[in-house]
Amino acid sequence: MFPPTDTHELSCQELATLRDSGAQFRLVDCREDDEWRICHIEGAELHPLSSFAQDAPRKFTDAEEPVIVYCHHGMRSLQATYFLRQKGVKNCWSLRGGIDAWADEQEPGMARY
Repeated sequence: MFPPTDTHELSCQELATLRDSGAQFRLVDCREDDEWRICHIEGAELHPLSSFAQDAPRKFTDAEEPVIVYCHHGMRSLQATYFLRQKGVKNCWSLRGGIDAWADEQEPGMARY
């Protein structure tokens, strides 16, 4: 169901399939609050990259919990994914292309910036 753990990214289609299947995972938006207010993926929780390293040790305590991180285009979320994996969160992936790709492929009516 989830990509192999040696893969650091998953596609928008993979995320949509996971959501549709009812798979349990945390969807984390690592953009900043002003970006979040414009648009976000339903069910996501906001953990801005600007405070990620500081907040992560107490917010990501289950090393086995699947976590999918996204940002605007996929670069910040890849940084957050690498950080979480270094801290022991094994099942963590970045959404390839970020919310911009998600809007293109899954929610064309989503607000954009």
